[in-house]
Amino acid sequence: MIARSEYARRRRELMRMAGGDAAVVVAAAPERMRNADAAYPYRQDSDFHYLSGFAETDAVLALLPGRAHGQAVMFCRERDSEQERWHGPRVGTEGAVASYGMDDAFPIDDIDDILPGMLEGRTRLYCHFGREPEFDARLLAWMRRLRAARGGGVVPRELMALGHLLHEQRLYKSPGELKALRRAAEIAAEAHHAAMRATRPGAAEYEVEAELLRVLHARGAVPSYPPIVAAGANACVLHYASNRARMAAGDLLLLDAGAEWQCYASDITRTWPVGGRYSRAQRALYDVVLAAQQAAIAEVRPGRPWNACHDAAVRVIAAGLCDLGLLPGDPAAAIESGSYQRFFMHKTGHWLGLDVHDVGDYRVDGESRLLEPGMVVTVEPGLYVPVDAEDVPARYRGIGIRIEDDVAVTAHAPDILSSGVPSAPAEIEALLAAGHG
Repeated sequence: MIARSEYARRRRELMRMAGGDAAVVVAAAPERMRNADAAYPYRQDSDFHYLSGFAETDAVLALLPGRAHGQAVMFCRERDSEQERWHGPRVGTEGAVASYGMDDAFPIDDIDDILPGMLEGRTRLYCHFGREPEFDARLLAWMRRLRAARGGGVVPRELMALGHLLHEQRLYKSPGELKALRRAAEIAAEAHHAAMRATRPGAAEYEVEAELLRVLHARGAVPSYPPIVAAGANACVLHYASNRARMAAGDLLLLDAGAEWQCYASDITRTWPVGGRYSRAQRALYDVVLAAQQAAIAEVRPGRPWNACHDAAVRVIAAGLCDLGLLPGDPAAAIESGSYQRFFMHKTGHWLGLDVHDVGDYRVDGESRLLEPGMVVTVEPGLYVPVDAEDVPARYRGIGIRIEDDVAVTAHAPDILSSGVPSAPAEIEALLAAGHG
């Protein structure tokens, strides 16, 4: 979905921002071992993917503005028939040029002999120093070799944080990226529908998770993060992870799950009744959260501060908590004192893109960042009433609710990428009834 020409454009833009006397070096994600000789499923480093689309490990991308023999240089594994028999085909150096648009490519085994010379004379080196200790050590060894060979003065004088430039670039999504994010949301929406159909009293949370994963994998996606499948009071644990409990007819089920498709993420949360219908207390809290989300989404417009979404959600939630008797006094006092945070303790959203919690500054010059077209955010207010909240009416205790959607900032109205999953309670109840009919 992301064209080869777009990767080339990204590299050109990054080199323009870095300057003609700089170099950029980015390493692919290393393979990580789960145990013994079994590796975790490989997932490319997001920055490396953003600049190359290259999916293999043991690779390094060097961007060298002005280099006569080509500015984009890839170091990667060579083709090897014996290794490929065990692990599958490799792209190889020729493929890096032919299929990925690199200007030049060399074997990764030769990087120590070739790359240091390419860095000679550059005044600044942009890299992710501190992210991967093994690669940091290699980078410093190249600098020491240059210094020793040339007597000093020719190595980059500054090691610059690459994220300062690259993550600002990644914050603004291209049309191709927005299509990928929309597809990730569509796949996740289909998986949420399947999870609703799998929900029934007596079933285990992991049975719902299994149905969710079935759909993701069937559509060529993987989970963008470990799914949260939380029944009853488990939904009050924000990062609930075990997914082992049984569901009861009077429970709500909170499902926080997204799809990653071609490295782009979705992040969706819905909360529905296991027995098919919300109780009066559940519906009362649900309506507060839904109204808070709608107020927050209305703030996802160009020129609005990033924190306007959260502030809008807080105002609605504080008023709802006071109206229902969960908080004493008036909403303004609840906001000023922060007492609402007992039941709503997290922020209302985050950037979304190649990472679920995507890169980009939330504040600029000490002020909340203004939203601009091309940015994508999640909007996810919630309410969580602990089981042991003895000062709260018993009917509300142990209820956890979160509603989360993925929203793109456009020149006009907010674009809800995840609209394929209903959030209106009547629509959810109808979907549950149809799924069990």
